[in-house]
Amino acid sequence: MAISAELGENLEKVVADLVENGRYNSKSEVLREGVRLVQEREARLKELQDSIQLATAQIDAGLGLSEAEVFDELERRYSDDSGH
Repeated sequence: MAISAELGENLEKVVADLVENGRYNSKSEVLREGVRLVQEREARLKELQDSIQLATAQIDAGLGLSEAEVFDELERRYSDDSGH
């Protein structure tokens, strides 16, 4: 299925420059790469949203750590004894 897209002057120039400089072989190749990057970003965003939803459910179920436990864990991780 062919897709036609109006990118606007700025993005058209970016695409043309990438092809002219030999970074990509065609405008279609540039656009495919762009769509792949959007897919990757959307997948990472979904993973983050799923993690937040799970954490919220765990907190609502009383499975989270107390403030003191979180502070103690952070202090342990980032104490001067770690060599930093």
